[in-house]
Amino acid sequence: MPDNDPIALTTVSASFIQDWLDALRVRCTPDELAALLTRSGLQAGPMAPAQRVTLHEFVKLYQLAAPETQDEMMGLWSRPIRPRALQHLVTVQREAGSLTSALYRFSTFWNLMLDDFRLDLRTDPDELELTLVPYVSDTRPQRFGHMLLLKLAHGLLSWLGGAETPVKAVHFAFARPDFAADYAVVFPCPVIFGAKETSIRFDPRQFARPINRSTEEASDFLERAPIDWIFTRSRAHTYSLQVRAFLYGANWQTCQLSDAANDLKMTPRTLNRRLKDEATSFQDIKDALRRDIAIRALQEGAVSIEQIAYETGFSAPANFHRAFRKWTNKTPGAYRA
Repeated sequence: MPDNDPIALTTVSASFIQDWLDALRVRCTPDELAALLTRSGLQAGPMAPAQRVTLHEFVKLYQLAAPETQDEMMGLWSRPIRPRALQHLVTVQREAGSLTSALYRFSTFWNLMLDDFRLDLRTDPDELELTLVPYVSDTRPQRFGHMLLLKLAHGLLSWLGGAETPVKAVHFAFARPDFAADYAVVFPCPVIFGAKETSIRFDPRQFARPINRSTEEASDFLERAPIDWIFTRSRAHTYSLQVRAFLYGANWQTCQLSDAANDLKMTPRTLNRRLKDEATSFQDIKDALRRDIAIRALQEGAVSIEQIAYETGFSAPANFHRAFRKWTNKTPGAYRA
């Protein structure tokens, strides 16, 4: 993703990856996990729920943990997914005659791999639904594992077709978490929590694109994993991301709700209501963008902390220090170090 892409700046909460870290503890010793976190740019000790994880840190942890644990799903399922399994999956997908066939192959592949759940594919003229069905009815869903598997299905279909595949809806068989807003960065559709089963739904009429991916493109896709199948490039699926993209391309510090509403061709009252439906607000989006711009600037290290404070709209560096500690549980200087 280019540096001027507002999604490339996106961070997720530490809570979003906590289930992943818990799973890694099954595959690593405490010292090994601490080393993985440190090498990824994350702190080795417990993170506060409000701390932020950058796209770079997220991807780096995956790329380190998958080979070092010898489990390409890093403890998220009871049976380890052996190295090169995803390479085989991509090969199988490339040979499919259509995206519908690719989704069927995806389900059969994982049904050979998983002991906890099976993937059922329901096909209708108007809808395809891929569902995670537990073999034992009271099996507790692993939130990060369920997210990752559904996103892999979507990411592979999008890559095979050469454009992001539209999604009708995603359902999760667990209660709405406090970090539910992070799912909007991942899935280009409504996300429903508390469902009977975890599933992802597509419109098969959107599956007309042919599959035409070379061996070289497959190698690049695997080498970059998981960046091309975790973080969506679409800004159209939620109003919050549309507002974020508008603010990033405008003078975000002075923009008001009315400016964003005018850009989206709706009244401020309507936009405010739609953002509320997504459990956010115009000011929340603005504050999150300011936070992520500050984090990126600290990572790049090109300007002073004082300059970053003023450029992100703080009247004094001390105010920036207080806000940044609240965001990340670190001072700006400690984060940069």
